[in-house]
Order: sequence, then structure tokens, then C-alpha cells
Amino acid sequence: MTASIRLRRLVAGAAASGLLAGGAALGLSGTAAAAPAPSSVTTSVVTTDHHDRCEWKKGHWEKKWVKGHWEKKAFPHKTWHPGQHDKHGTWHNGHWSHDHAYKWVYVPGHWDHVWVKGHWDCRHH
Repeated sequence: MTASIRLRRLVAGAAASGLLAGGAALGLSGTAAAAPAPSSVTTSVVTTDHHDRCEWKKGHWEKKWVKGHWEKKAFPHKTWHPGQHDKHGTWHNGHWSHDHAYKWVYVPGHWDHVWVKGHWDCRHH
């Protein structure tokens, strides 16, 4: 799994470098091909690169509100089996058996911790 994360980071870095180089080349070619401007007007190159606003968020635990819902839960219970004589007249002692049964129970809304995988956060501020 760590190899795939490293590979994704490498690909994302290469893509970002390619976009930066392509954007710079496109900006320079656009200003070179433009007609000469009067000296009173200043020319500026505006890049629309969004990578400076993106940041990698590592995986983390986050508190999240979970609304009320129904769950099927296992409930353990013990059953006593009394001693008895078998058909040959041999006595067998009584014993407990450990079983479980399922019931549907309502779980009210509550805060829970959930794992959020690592991701790129590119909010436009």
C-alpha cells in the first residue's frame, strides 16, 4: 500500500511540474505574439495555476455525528442443560451452553470517530 501512495505522489508531482512548465511557456508565447503595447500600459502575465492552493492532507481520525439508526446486535446468553441418564444407563453431568441471539436495537444519534484517508485538499480560497 505504501508503494501505491509513493507512486501517486510521484505522478502528482510530475503532473504539477508539467503544468507549471506548460503554463509558463504558454504565458511567454502569448506575450511575445501580442502586438506592442503603448508605454503607458503595463503588461502582466497571469497564471491560473491552482497547485499553489492544494495541500496534501494525511489520513487522520475525525469526529463525525452519526444519526440514530437500527442495528442488529448479537446478545450472548447461557442455557443450563440438566444431567441425565442415557439409554445405556450412564449418567451425564449437567452443563452450560454459551449461545447468542440477534436482536434489532435502536441506537440514538451520537458522535463517533471515523478514519479519513489521505487526500488532496484544493479549496479555492
